[in-house]
Amino acid sequence: MSTDTNPAPGYLDMKLLRFTTAGSVDDGKSTLIGRLLYDSKAIFEDQMEALETASMNRGEEQVNLALLTDGLRAEREQGITIDVAYRYFATPKRKFIIADTPGHVQYTRNMVTGASTANLALILIDARQGVLEQTKRHAYIASLLGIPHVAICINKMDLVGYKQEVFDSILKDFEDIKESLHLKDVRFIPISALKGDNVVDHSSSMPWYTGPTLLELLETIDITSDSDFKNKRFPVQYVIRPQRQEFHDYRGYAGRVAGGVLKAGDKVAVLPGGQTTTIQSVDVMNGSLEHAFPPQSVTLRLEHDIDISRGYMIVDANNLPTSGQEIDLMVCWLGESPMNLGGKYTVRHTTAELRCVIRDVKF
Repeated sequence: MSTDTNPAPGYLDMKLLRFTTAGSVDDGKSTLIGRLLYDSKAIFEDQMEALETASMNRGEEQVNLALLTDGLRAEREQGITIDVAYRYFATPKRKFIIADTPGHVQYTRNMVTGASTANLALILIDARQGVLEQTKRHAYIASLLGIPHVAICINKMDLVGYKQEVFDSILKDFEDIKESLHLKDVRFIPISALKGDNVVDHSSSMPWYTGPTLLELLETIDITSDSDFKNKRFPVQYVIRPQRQEFHDYRGYAGRVAGGVLKAGDKVAVLPGGQTTTIQSVDVMNGSLEHAFPPQSVTLRLEHDIDISRGYMIVDANNLPTSGQEIDLMVCWLGESPMNLGGKYTVRHTTAELRCVIRDVKF
């Protein structure tokens, strides 16, 4: 595999997958995540004991797996998800970060926050309710944020007799949404989070479904093309100049690779000034790397001493990004106050912060 366009195969095998859950109220998002963690044996014994105790105190006959992610006191008392709960687990095939987000309309901003860094959006639909307005809203947010993969989990199939015609009907309804929002990679899985059907293990109650379980999909979905391995882009986050005497001549530029594959000998340009130089080495804590690629955090050393600060960007000298003062943006407005035309705001572009004026809202 060429280092010019692709990272090392070993890294891709354990690549981190970030995914977010979304859906309408009571669709079973927290229960699904709890089931996923429980059936994949990603829960510690003390967590399980605390879960059993909490369920018993609530007078519930079975262990309430939703309590694993509903961590706030208000969430436990009301039985709803308010804040974004992040959970981490791993299987032999991949590492995961889950963002369990709220379903209520008033907490839609929280869903946007949880989804902003996701590779995959997992949208739940109650098999009894079908596609609702909040389902469409969350699908739109996934499209707006550019999330490349969407998994539609049609939950509570046990409550509709595991009927294929219910699944097929919902799938057909969502196809229209998929086309209008230009969602490219959409998968459909019939599940029961409460019973565990098609979450980690295949369901014997739905022999008509021959696709992967949810965990199989999460472990195998190809996300290598989600990152840009072609255009070299390295925003500088911090300038490293050690204070110790033996390292007095060291000067490096730390940050996270946003695009491309960087290696020693590459000719690069430093923006906004446009000065050109060559990468001397790609450093990490324990030495130097042969190459670096998204989303690795590294330190670059350059051949020439150039005035570089936080917010600058190191790019391919022969492949400069487009630059200009006027740009079009797709945004999710999270502020309490409405946006003002002609108002002055701060734009965060990688590690740089710039002042801007909003001229027009196109749609």
